Amino acid sequence: MADSDDYAPDDKPLRRGWTTGACATAAAKSALAALQGGSFEDPVTISLPGGQTPAFSLAHEVRGDGYAEAGIIKDAGDDPDVTHGALIMARVALGEVGAGVTFHAGAGVGKVTRPGLPIPPGEPAINPVPRQMIRAALSDGDYQVTISVRDGAALAEKTWNPRLGIVGGLSILGTTGIVIPYSCAAWIASIQRGVDVARAMGLEHVVGSTGDLSEKAAMARLGLPLEAYLDMGDFVGGLLKYLKRHPVERVTIAGGFAKLVKLAQGAMDLHSARGSVDFAVLAGLLPEELRERTLGANTANEVLGFGGPAVATKIAMLARDRAQTIVGEATRVDVLVVDRSGTIVGESG
Repeated sequence: MADSDDYAPDDKPLRRGWTTGACATAAAKSALAALQGGSFEDPVTISLPGGQTPAFSLAHEVRGDGYAEAGIIKDAGDDPDVTHGALIMARVALGEVGAGVTFHAGAGVGKVTRPGLPIPPGEPAINPVPRQMIRAALSDGDYQVTISVRDGAALAEKTWNPRLGIVGGLSILGTTGIVIPYSCAAWIASIQRGVDVARAMGLEHVVGSTGDLSEKAAMARLGLPLEAYLDMGDFVGGLLKYLKRHPVERVTIAGGFAKLVKLAQGAMDLHSARGSVDFAVLAGLLPEELRERTLGANTANEVLGFGGPAVATKIAMLARDRAQTIVGEATRVDVLVVDRSGTIVGESG
């Protein structure tokens, strides 16, 4: 697979899409035109922070007593985004003179309930850059802007929002207005926000897991608050490097054997397409009686099968040592190795 986030495994360029923030901005601008007595702007063109000027077609328009509302279907391009195809709506009404643009959460948009996020508790989950974009589109007038997302509450259950303390729906996100397909940046940003929330809550122990099985195993073992569990995925480097700058007392890394072998070998991105287990290196890490068999193995999990808990524990300790060098001394690291049945088969202690 190509290293670039812009290419699929067959090197075919992937189509970029638009963030919820860009869609909300376009909807608000179109609604303002109708509120001011004209027709809804359709297609509606906005300016993004990077200077791009995309146009959006309307999928929804309503005029009411003192307000106008427009909606746009989000196109996330080729990114596997849960909000792809969602209807993003903006209702614009006149506000109090001198109040500027005020933001409100409609149906399907969450509210922030915990500290540690870019928006303070009590505010609708509309991030700073989308707010800036909407203000600019409305020429910083005095308007009440209510953002809604059709089926947003159900979609939010598939996101990090419940763990981050955002209740009732989705967040309106985006720093550039553009969705880059399969972007690592968005996932790493979610990991970082999870750390921020955990620290703001005073949690001293967080868990980075590579997947659902390892997370559930860690939950059963550790019994920490939900906010302590970070869906790290393959981005162990993103988590560890952020913790070096924003430490907590302890971090547990939980993952499958093959991924933790990669960490033990020094990989910071554990995705199968961005690095593989080096069986020669793995053999050198193991007892002499297992080395020849390891060199002939087809998969890391085959090595786990004949090496058992002793091998899993050895890898856990090596992975811990490698992670500790990245995160620094302020945060203590431990590692749990989880097999394909969800059982913890090795740990660093």
